[in-house]
Amino acid sequence: MNPAEKLKDTLNLPQTDFPMRANAVEREPVRIDHWKSSDVYARMQDKNKSGESFVLHDGPPFTNGDVHVGTALNKVLKDSILRFKSARGFRTPYVPGWDCHGLPIEHKVTKALRKEKKDFDSLILRKACKDFSNAYIETQRKQFQRLGVLADWESEYRTMNGPYEAEILKTFASFVEQGLVYRSKKPVYWSIPCRTALAEAEIEYQNHISPSIFVRFPLMGKAPNSFIVIWTTTPWTLPANLAIAVHPREKYVELKVGENNYWVAESLSESVCSACSLQGMSIGDSLLGEDMVGWVARHPFIERDSPVLAAEYVTMESGTGCVHTAPGHGLDDYLTGQVNGLETYCPLDDNGCYVDDGQIPERLVGVSVLEKASGCAANKAVLDILEDSGDLLALTDHNHQYPHCWRSKTPVVFRAMDQWFVSLDHDDLRRKSLEEVEDVRFTPDWGKNRIKGFLEARPDWCISRQRSWGVPIPVFYDEDGEPLLDASLIRLIAEKVEQANSDIWFDLSTDELIDGFDLPERWKGQKLAKGMDTLDVWIDSGCSHRAVLKGQNELEWPADLYLEGSDQHRGWFQSSLWTSMVAYQKAPYRHILTHGFVVDGDGRKISKSDGKPQTADSYVTKYGADVLRLWVCSEDFRRDIPLSDEILGQVVRAYRTLRNTIRFQLGTLFDFSVANDAVELNSMSSIDLWALSQTNIMIEEVSDAFECFEIHRAVQIINRFCSGPLSSTYHDVIKDRLYTLHSDAPARRSTQTAIHLIFDALVRVIGPLTPFTADEAWSFRSSGKELCSDALVLQNWPQAHDLTGHEGAVSDINALLEFKESKVNEALEGLRANKEIGQSLDAQVTVTLSSENPLWAVFKRRENDLAETFIVSAVVLVEEADLNLSEIKVSACHAPGVRCPRSWRWVPELVEVERWGKVSPRCAEVLAKLD
Repeated sequence: MNPAEKLKDTLNLPQTDFPMRANAVEREPVRIDHWKSSDVYARMQDKNKSGESFVLHDGPPFTNGDVHVGTALNKVLKDSILRFKSARGFRTPYVPGWDCHGLPIEHKVTKALRKEKKDFDSLILRKACKDFSNAYIETQRKQFQRLGVLADWESEYRTMNGPYEAEILKTFASFVEQGLVYRSKKPVYWSIPCRTALAEAEIEYQNHISPSIFVRFPLMGKAPNSFIVIWTTTPWTLPANLAIAVHPREKYVELKVGENNYWVAESLSESVCSACSLQGMSIGDSLLGEDMVGWVARHPFIERDSPVLAAEYVTMESGTGCVHTAPGHGLDDYLTGQVNGLETYCPLDDNGCYVDDGQIPERLVGVSVLEKASGCAANKAVLDILEDSGDLLALTDHNHQYPHCWRSKTPVVFRAMDQWFVSLDHDDLRRKSLEEVEDVRFTPDWGKNRIKGFLEARPDWCISRQRSWGVPIPVFYDEDGEPLLDASLIRLIAEKVEQANSDIWFDLSTDELIDGFDLPERWKGQKLAKGMDTLDVWIDSGCSHRAVLKGQNELEWPADLYLEGSDQHRGWFQSSLWTSMVAYQKAPYRHILTHGFVVDGDGRKISKSDGKPQTADSYVTKYGADVLRLWVCSEDFRRDIPLSDEILGQVVRAYRTLRNTIRFQLGTLFDFSVANDAVELNSMSSIDLWALSQTNIMIEEVSDAFECFEIHRAVQIINRFCSGPLSSTYHDVIKDRLYTLHSDAPARRSTQTAIHLIFDALVRVIGPLTPFTADEAWSFRSSGKELCSDALVLQNWPQAHDLTGHEGAVSDINALLEFKESKVNEALEGLRANKEIGQSLDAQVTVTLSSENPLWAVFKRRENDLAETFIVSAVVLVEEADLNLSEIKVSACHAPGVRCPRSWRWVPELVEVERWGKVSPRCAEVLAKLD
């Protein structure tokens, strides 16, 4: 062995089995199995069983596919928050759930059954849907666990289970009992491909090009060739026209064009003339809209009058100021019709085709209003009729936002049909809900105004759906079609559903279902029929606070936190509020936290319904869970969260820095025992006290970031701490003493003590963010092995170290390190540029300043530490009284003398040590102790 190799063996070089490469794809699943076998979730709850509870209620993901990366983001945020709260001493029971009913599953299963050419009824379809949902629950659970999510999986809730469905029905009974539920023929969103009504939360607004048409309606009892002109972008609704609405206080004028007279709003007359190419126009009479009320127009192609009515919602922004009114195809139209005694007329069947009701022209019967890629057949047919009659004045394209079905991606239609509704204004329910929201905390703050806007604008809640896969509305109809909706009967059926599930509604006879209920006299002896509508699935998930928080002993109501995507202000957050206000007159949550959507590098939302999405697994199998979690936690989730290979590349680099920092610290502690080697704070060297002060700052700032749910800020703080105070400064400064001093040297043990304390804090604060890496590092430190029984998640949050009395030492090191960055490094860079030195240990630095300069006292106090702090071989202090107090001269040159082959520091001379050769005097003392 040559002398250099012999000397290298005398150095205390880092040693650790903690691998440089995470190899996460293979090694993370091993840790998951270990967590399961050692039941860390239960032990985590037991650790804090006497602590204050923090209940984060899980919004149930839909069970119709693999875990999407957006859902993974949601679960990782929840898990990170709960891990932090648990470390802070809170009891954090977390019961995950699954949203099982609904159109997307029924749609997929129905297609599959039809493809297999199987005959099926509602029960067969429901069983297939249940099997489908159960299969994806198993898949999603494994994918959530693969992300490191700790939860009470044994107590998970499913909205399709009998006890949960029973709570849905009990909640519905409360709606009925309080007089909120009514049946009415009102226009609702209708998806033609899905053959069902839709909730507002199932609507997406998309750009759409519609035909913009101006149509003349002949006026009865007026001068010959007098017309009132309407404008619409839904020609297919014209067969259902029953009236024309005008604004009572707007001025209307008669446009005279040749022999024809056209009535329109004065403020829109020029745009109408332009759109309809009305040449040679002159103005005739004028009057207010209220004076036109009572006029009667004639439908242009159906033998039907269309009276002129007043309506406040008529605007002068576009069109003619004369609004085509079809009470069966729009909410405003419906309300106007109710006030004026108009029929809620809707001549469409479930397939969106015109019916033969004796009023619809024969050439329209059976024509579909569904918008396809080739266009809308009904629009074309209506336009052809108007062309033939000469009543179409103009046709152009109109680009606007139009509601689409979130599942089929087709434009919805407003279609009046008998549906069940919840009156949101009955007994001041809406006002009370808005008042209750004022006491809820929102993150971000704008969430409060967002949900209030939705609450204020929402029409009565259409709760009935024409589906099989859902909780049935327990209503019976007599022979005249009159409904029996009774809260006591609903609760009786709920008890039966609790013992089985809601399949009994489709399986049992009416007599079996109502057995045990005393029917009202007028219903006795009648042949009763079961209703076949199901409840809106937003009621399903909206009842989770009742079914779960109030149904499981370890949980508490209301929840401390609801955390979901920002779309849930009009979805789950809102449906939970309505059901809770009806049942308990209080919000089911204290705090709502929302995150944005995952978007690609170009800012486009990555959505399940846009085709094959990016699943969480596709990233986990490439990068591992901790990298994906670090991406989630690095982004400000209050906005949309970008995801791309470039962004993940940046996250990977940050992760490597973190891992290398931990590995270095573990390596330096290879021969350190807390019991035998740790030193007291009072005996620590100044640089170590400084490092602990930086760690205190990090702990305080990270704690504050977590408490504010600004997890991205916590990551930024940790990243800066690792790359700045630790890797770029402290670790560089202490390497010399760690490697070259005797293993038991007080300065070395001081630094090892500091590193032990810093590591202990660092690994705990990254635990909620990168639990696999943190637990791995913790295991190697505590047991020297890959896995240990005392998991990191069972440890508490780090506490700051009391450095009272050491403020002066910390201040001195701060001053020296600032001086090093601003002055010394610049001088050394000049030497490197001239190739006079290779590394900084080749240099000697001379600092010249006045003794009156405040730094002079710092330099003199720390004179023995200057070379180590500046990472040079020598520092020469020169006092020069003539210098200005603020002036400091710094020069650097190659250090004189010879380089020690062991420490690489330059010294005046080397000394011979038997067996080792010539080394510096300091190294000679170390080697002498090794003999």
